[in-house]
Amino acid sequence: MERILVIGGARALGAAIARRAVKDGYEVVIGARDLAAAEAQAAEIGATTVRIDLQDEATIAAAAGRFAEGIDHIVSTGSAPHDVRAVELDHDKLVAAFTAKVIGPMLVAKHFAPVLRPSGSIVLFSGVVGWRPGWGSLVKGVTNGAVEYVARHLAADLAPVRVNAISPGVVDSGAWDRLGDSKVGLLSKSAAGTLVGRYGESDDVVDTVMWLLRAGFISGETIHLEGGARHKTS
Repeated sequence: MERILVIGGARALGAAIARRAVKDGYEVVIGARDLAAAEAQAAEIGATTVRIDLQDEATIAAAAGRFAEGIDHIVSTGSAPHDVRAVELDHDKLVAAFTAKVIGPMLVAKHFAPVLRPSGSIVLFSGVVGWRPGWGSLVKGVTNGAVEYVARHLAADLAPVRVNAISPGVVDSGAWDRLGDSKVGLLSKSAAGTLVGRYGESDDVVDTVMWLLRAGFISGETIHLEGGARHKTS
């Protein structure tokens, strides 16, 4: 049975990925900063847990030390949004955003490379805003854009282990539920901004992750999963 570590697997898209992976026959390990939340999710779906905080290299190193027998795949969904304009940037929040998307996954590669099986893979998460600059999305755009290069260069560095990224558009993953009634408007606007006329669903993302785990001839790529939103001109 192949083993997969889902970093951020205690909530939203990460939880959906972990759930599907169990269903598809993988041995799933949920990695999260909030270990209590991870354990609750693991108990529900039949997984195990490990504490990983992408902002703390020591937790990454300690987690890797638990898998001396090997691991097949890693999916990292971590993020630390800092959605402000340049004049409002906070240094510590800026560093945290880059650590969650760029530095943290590189440190995961550092510590897990010795235990990743050669046929294995890493899947990172970018986002459509990296290709669609806009007001207030400076940090999110730059960090998401950088993930494409992290995937490309890690793929070369870790070969034959495959490294790819997924760049979703707006997805109804549960993360927008905090907006209350405003969520409907956000999703409707997102749907109108795509070529396919709809917003993304969690299953769109999960299906793509599971495909990439088995796509043995794809490495160093970013899969754009946003209904053609980057190509919509009006």
